[in-house]
Amino acid sequence: MKIVVLDAFAMNPGDLSWDGLRAIGETEIYERSTLEETKNRIADAEIVLTNKSILNAELISAAKKLKYIGVMATGYNIVDITAAHTRNIIVTNVPSYGTASVAQLTFAFILELANHTSLYAKSVSNGDWVKSKDFSYHLKPIMELQEKTLGIIGFGQIGQAVAKIAIAFGMKVIASHKHPERGQMEGVKFVDEKTCFKEADIISLHCPLNENNQQFVNKELLGTMKPTSFLINTSRGGLINEPDLADALNDSTIAAAALDVLSTEPPKAGNPLLHAKNCIINPHVAWATFESRSRLMNVVVNNVKSFLAANPKNVVVK
Repeated sequence: MKIVVLDAFAMNPGDLSWDGLRAIGETEIYERSTLEETKNRIADAEIVLTNKSILNAELISAAKKLKYIGVMATGYNIVDITAAHTRNIIVTNVPSYGTASVAQLTFAFILELANHTSLYAKSVSNGDWVKSKDFSYHLKPIMELQEKTLGIIGFGQIGQAVAKIAIAFGMKVIASHKHPERGQMEGVKFVDEKTCFKEADIISLHCPLNENNQQFVNKELLGTMKPTSFLINTSRGGLINEPDLADALNDSTIAAAALDVLSTEPPKAGNPLLHAKNCIINPHVAWATFESRSRLMNVVVNNVKSFLAANPKNVVVK
């Protein structure tokens, strides 16, 4: 049983062990794989594990021994599911492993935009407090979260975790969700998407990316938001029309944005958000706490074991 890991580095930069996988069978681990390298590396593999390396129809067709694809993430759009199913190849993913970590970064973003902690810390480091005539000084307005309205788009496990934190801060929470009957929570009011954007002081995106919501956060929708509002995205970059958001920030249609994801990762140098006003960008790290990646590793290994025991878990259904 030959196992190939196509892109190990992001999930395990060296602080986790692959021994659980190696105990199952012959295992080849690659830190990164180009499309051409992928074709050669999976040619005689029966099990292939990928985080973000693409497995398209051509690659799947060429891998004649392939029986199982394990996506080492929740999102599985990097795999051509139809092509896999045509070959009766099982595809699995890892749901819910990063809920707490993503919710944590969501609020790290919110608190940074509200308190400007890094701005003040840099000012003090530069000697501004030492030179100050007063015991306290002001660089940007600091916002209290209590009684502010958080709008959550998508109310799955991560959206619900974010809502719980918001309620603990004394915030009002509204949410837009396709199936509100599944996500009833005390302290959360469900509204339609347009109302959510219009009424919220902070919008946080927690919905999967699909063909129906590609770039739905556009000029028109951004134009309905309060000029004092923030936009947070720890979900998928493709949900946002990036030039429209850059314009909205630069002309103060909204006050600020904090993004963990972009439409292309790593981004092109010309991405307009990289130099937009009041825009914080992280390199897709919301999921990447040690604890989260440890859970991910455990589920990846158990998914493979379950497949080999003819009882596959977390199977992706088209």
